[in-house]
Amino acid sequence: MTREEILQKNASASYDEPYQFVHWTDYDYRILSIISWERRAGSKDKRSINEAIIMLDTETSKKYPDRIYHNHVVAWTISVRAYRKNLCTLYGHRPDTAVQCVEKIHKAMSGDRTFIYVYNLAYDWVFLRAFFMSEWGTPDRQLNVKSRYPLFIEWESGLMLRDALALSQRSLEKWAKDLNVEHQKAVGKWDYGKIRNQNEIFSADELTYIENDTLAGVECIDTLRISLNKHLYAMPYTATGIPREDIRKIGKKNRARGMFERQVVTWEQQQKLELVFHGGYTHANRDLIDDVITVEDYGIVQCLDFASSYPYCMLSEKFPMENFAPYHACSLDDIVDIMDEYAVMCKLIMKKPRLINDDITMPVIMACKCTYLINPVKENGRILCAEYLEIYVSEQDIYTIREQYDSDFAACVEVEIARKDYLPKWFRDYVFGLFEDKTKEKGRDKVIYALKKAKLNSCFGMCVQKPVKEIIEEDDDTGDFNKNTSDMTEEEIDEYMRSAYDKYLENKNSILPYQWGVWVTAYAQAHLFELGKCIDGEWIYSDTDSCYATGWNYEKVEAYNQKCKDKLTAAGYGPVVHDGREYWLGVAESEGDKDKYTEFVTVGAKRYCGRCVADGELHITVSGVPKKGATSLKNDIRNFRKGMNFDGITSGKKTHMHFFNDIYTDENGNLTGDSIDLSPCDYLLDDVNVPDWEKIFREQIAIQVYDEE
Repeated sequence: MTREEILQKNASASYDEPYQFVHWTDYDYRILSIISWERRAGSKDKRSINEAIIMLDTETSKKYPDRIYHNHVVAWTISVRAYRKNLCTLYGHRPDTAVQCVEKIHKAMSGDRTFIYVYNLAYDWVFLRAFFMSEWGTPDRQLNVKSRYPLFIEWESGLMLRDALALSQRSLEKWAKDLNVEHQKAVGKWDYGKIRNQNEIFSADELTYIENDTLAGVECIDTLRISLNKHLYAMPYTATGIPREDIRKIGKKNRARGMFERQVVTWEQQQKLELVFHGGYTHANRDLIDDVITVEDYGIVQCLDFASSYPYCMLSEKFPMENFAPYHACSLDDIVDIMDEYAVMCKLIMKKPRLINDDITMPVIMACKCTYLINPVKENGRILCAEYLEIYVSEQDIYTIREQYDSDFAACVEVEIARKDYLPKWFRDYVFGLFEDKTKEKGRDKVIYALKKAKLNSCFGMCVQKPVKEIIEEDDDTGDFNKNTSDMTEEEIDEYMRSAYDKYLENKNSILPYQWGVWVTAYAQAHLFELGKCIDGEWIYSDTDSCYATGWNYEKVEAYNQKCKDKLTAAGYGPVVHDGREYWLGVAESEGDKDKYTEFVTVGAKRYCGRCVADGELHITVSGVPKKGATSLKNDIRNFRKGMNFDGITSGKKTHMHFFNDIYTDENGNLTGDSIDLSPCDYLLDDVNVPDWEKIFREQIAIQVYDEE
């Protein structure tokens, strides 16, 4: 019997109190004294941690129906779970009482430290910060992933608030469904538009809603904790942290630290690598922007997705596996000649670059990644032509650039190369094992499936975490967030960054070279352009690992997929066979009618709409607009065009307005502190300026014969 099972058995024998959902003033907090505590093994911090899973949540209200102004808390709940049992959910109305309840819970348990999860800490913290600091003082430790996004907040007294959203990376509703926990989010039982005061008497539906939010949260965290076989104190802060411990353990057995030290780059090389890194490729065909593609005129629009694009790259491709060494300046052709054997990072300089012809509708060079740029002609952020540019690239990027662009002069300078090889077998085996487990658990054990999928998706993220991050600090008085380097000179910033990088290098847990992640995205982009060559019709839209197009040449697609299989096999991996079907990483595939459209239109990156064959309905993807915003189109795809307004009431899109002020009581008796106002926000599709392409290419011809001197 495990230690936890023994504790659970002992607790169950002595704990005969039924679960309670009560007002916080009516609870006997002495009940919580049964909760055990643990000390983290091997930690210098000898304080004990209460083994209770606790979640805090608030519900808020506007003060006025049609005005952007201060908001206030009208309800809060705190659920406590231990020994795989829900012990209680306590609720109240005012923010100060939430803090008082937290203090009672903390003092009722015998451990020194108490962790309290908050789902989307960035939101609730604003409403509670003034009251926590009034009671507990200013936090002693706080880690912010970016401005206004705290990952955790801790006081010397032993209380720590943790963000559950960073751990789940999905909505609470979806997380509860994915993990199949007992309590699910009670969708529809709370009217968010209702103006409420802190003396509100809740209906049965409203009580169910606020109760289920925190119950679902503690059950999800406990389910994840059990699946990971961890103590509460060892739970990771983020989804990426879930596989990190696995990697460290496996890496330690396989001397990963020594491998890392042999490949580690200098601070100057690290800065260059961060410039080479470009992420996913998202773009729309400029010739078809704002045009409605119909089945009658173009045929069916079919989307093909890569199966686990990034994991496939990690398994099948070869990466820089030694120190980068200087190489002489050379041409693009020279880089292509050595690209099978060497990884290359360099600065590409081009005089009068221009697309080879106007048939190239998916240009690869991003204007924002150029470190120097003169008189560019841009289309949706991509370079069509320019007087001059400089950009840091890999050999994979150079291969695509060479296929797309001409120039008066081009050269690769600051060239550095490293011999290529497969990623270490132990790491690739781990990635493939996660893919295999995820595939076999789909439709079976939801918890294991969700965990394996999260781990698989995090493997890439672990490789591209910047070793040096600027620290974002919150001003406790104003609520503003500032970079800790904001008051430094350039020399001081450089010294600080170098020192931080040295600490990263000295950390024995650093075992995954950043350059691996850089080359994952470089390969993934190269694969996307290779798949694009399988289109005989129109390549309409691309998004990182998918292509929307008409006129797919399926013989070419099959040849592409066979090439993927051959590369995977050569690397030592095959398909995962499940229920009589083979599942291959990296192949281009579709979900049948779900990925087919009889109508399709795009107005730019992250802005497209299609009528799906599977259900005959219009579906939209617009960055910042919820999917239900498609209702605004009134079932007419022609309404998806420049100037289209997605009204916030229909779409559910909201704008955030932060208010920081002294604590006060309003005319209705509502105790109010800092707040965020969420108001419906319209979204206007960007104006789409379709360039005069004939004029542009006439100018390109003129550029070719223009003598700058």
